[in-house]
Amino acid sequence: MKRTDAPHIPVLLDAVLDGLRVEALPAGLFVDGTLGAGGHAAAILSAAPDARLLGFDRDPVALALAQERLAPLGPRAAIRHASYTEMGALVPGWSGDEGVDGILLDLGISSMQIDDPERGFAFMQDGPLDMRFDPASGGTTAADIVNTWDPDEIADVLFQYGEERNSRRIARAIEAARPLTTTRELAEVVASAQHGPRQKIHPATRTFQALRIAVNDELGAVERVLPDAISLLKPGGRLAVISFHSLEDRIVKQTFKLEATDCICPPQQPVCTCDHHARVRLVTRKPIEADDAEIARNPRSRSARLRVVERLVPDDFASEE
Repeated sequence: MKRTDAPHIPVLLDAVLDGLRVEALPAGLFVDGTLGAGGHAAAILSAAPDARLLGFDRDPVALALAQERLAPLGPRAAIRHASYTEMGALVPGWSGDEGVDGILLDLGISSMQIDDPERGFAFMQDGPLDMRFDPASGGTTAADIVNTWDPDEIADVLFQYGEERNSRRIARAIEAARPLTTTRELAEVVASAQHGPRQKIHPATRTFQALRIAVNDELGAVERVLPDAISLLKPGGRLAVISFHSLEDRIVKQTFKLEATDCICPPQQPVCTCDHHARVRLVTRKPIEADDAEIARNPRSRSARLRVVERLVPDDFASEE
C-alpha cells in the first residue's frame, strides 16, 4: 500500500469540538473511533491540554500517519489497530470504570484512501478491485463479489447500498464481463450498462459505493457500535457522529431517536409494557452541515452531516422525553 502525504482536512472540526464540549473538559477522556490521519484527534488534544484520547482505525496506512501526527503528544494519545466495533471491549481497559467524556465517529471513506489507486476504492485511476479498509485482515474483496457472487445477489447489493436503480442491468453486465480485475474495467462495464439521460455523477459512483459498503460491512458496523458507544459515556458525556450518505445518516438518526425515547410501545396501547427508558438526549435536533466557506476549502464536507447526543444521568432515565 502506498502512503499518501496529501493534506487531510478534518470535516466539521469546529462543530465537533463544540459538540463534544472539548474546551470545557481540559482533562477529559475522549475516544476517536475513526482515527484516520489524526486530524480530529490532534485538535481535541490541543483544545484540552490535559485530556487523553484513544483512537481506533482498521487502516494501517492511516494509523501510520496518525502515529506520526500524534507523536508529539506522547502518552496522551493511545492508538489501537482495531475496528470501532471493538470499542465496547477495549475502551474500559483504557478508561477504567468511570466511562468517557466524548466519542467521535467520522464514518465513511477518507480522501487519502480514495487517492491511493492500490486500494481499489475509486475508478478515476486504475487499481485492483480490493476496497478493504484493512487489506491484511483477509475477508471478501470487491473482486470476490463481482466475479463469484450470483447476479441477483450483486443486484441486491447495488440497490440496497448504492440505491442504484439500474442494479439488475448492471449485475447482468458484470456477469457477462467476468473476470474483472481492475477498477477501470469495472467502471467501464457499469458505464456501458447505464441508459437514460446523462447524470451529474459518474455512472459507476453508486456501484463503487455499494461494493465498498458490502466489503467492509459498514452499515452493520454502524448499527452495532452506536449502542455500545452510548454505554461507554459518562453521564453528561457526548457522542458525535459524522455521516456522508443517507444510509448511514438514517441509521444514526433512528438509533438516536430510539435511545432518546422512553416508552416505545405502540401508540394505541393503553399501558406501557416495554420497560424502555431513554439513555440520551438529542443535542442536535437537525444535523449540522458545513457552511459555504468550509465547502470551498474542503469539497468533501459538502455531504457531511453531524449529529450529537448526550448521555443522561441515571435519575433521568425514567423521566427524560
